[in-house]
Amino acid sequence: MTSDSLKEALKQVKYPGFSRDIVSFGLLRSATFDAGTAKVSLAITSSDPKLPTMLKTEVEKCLRAQPGVKDVIIELAVSPAKAPPKPGSANLGGGAVPAGLKHSVAIASGKGGVGKSTFAVNLACALAQVLIARGRPGRIGLMDCDIYGPSVPLMMGIQGRPEIDGESLVPLERHGVKVMSMGFLVDDNTPVVWRGPMIMKTIQQFVQNVKWGELDVLLVDLPPGTGDAQLSLVQTLPLDGALIVTTPQAASTNIARKGGIMFQKVNVPLLGVAENMSWFEDAAGNKQALFGEGGGATTAELLGTTLLGQVPLFPEIRAGGDCGMPVVVNQPDSKPAQVFRSIAESLLTRLKV
Repeated sequence: MTSDSLKEALKQVKYPGFSRDIVSFGLLRSATFDAGTAKVSLAITSSDPKLPTMLKTEVEKCLRAQPGVKDVIIELAVSPAKAPPKPGSANLGGGAVPAGLKHSVAIASGKGGVGKSTFAVNLACALAQVLIARGRPGRIGLMDCDIYGPSVPLMMGIQGRPEIDGESLVPLERHGVKVMSMGFLVDDNTPVVWRGPMIMKTIQQFVQNVKWGELDVLLVDLPPGTGDAQLSLVQTLPLDGALIVTTPQAASTNIARKGGIMFQKVNVPLLGVAENMSWFEDAAGNKQALFGEGGGATTAELLGTTLLGQVPLFPEIRAGGDCGMPVVVNQPDSKPAQVFRSIAESLLTRLKV
């Protein structure tokens, strides 16, 4: 047994609630083997009192299963979060809250291809509209954390580079929504080929080094999966909750449910489920359930949360995203726009805004 083989074995240990292992997340400081004793040193940042015990148990179980290991010594350094969670937030893993931010919500799906970014863009615009209709400024932010495939700039109709104010980036703004995205920082033809630590650092900078100003709600559009981006976010920003987006069919709902469970494991409350592409309405006004029925309601029930709404599959939604005019803005009286505003109202109620 060698130090390298110990590190290789520890790649079997997943960070609780995530698909990535503790080695690739950079939690392993050292690993040595001497005279039958495996000694490892770990370092994590969390305020969750259960996390150290869970990690120690899994690491010890893994090491004792290795040939030649007779004894195990585990050193685990735990750094507390930089600031306590906001009042009313059950998230125990987040860092400091950006000044002026009242509420933060993750928009997640677990699976790609469900229209999550389209949903996030229209929801952000709908939130701004609802707050303005209430006679108050629609102070909404949208942070596009889909590092590999940022589509929010296209859907919001925003081009250009953010300005720099001191050490902070100034988000671009359109349709009453402040936006920050990797799409503003790279050329259209330049792929982002990064490993996990780079993704995690970028998300931390989007939270801590962007001049968001006063915001009632910051929506965070997450990429698919339960890995680097998700873990980095919950360790950096105290979330008020997560909203899970799914389409009706089992291929989507099964993964969406896992995404919801991931947030529950890291103590981020679920604010609800939104079902996208719920039905298509033909020229005669008949609803066609192209992707099945009931998936969103079932997912919400199994996760112990609420179905916030069902968004129909209308061409206007796609067209609005392609031209940078979300359907909520371009056709505010359409059925899809009414659904998005209804979901926005429900979300604000759950956030007590």
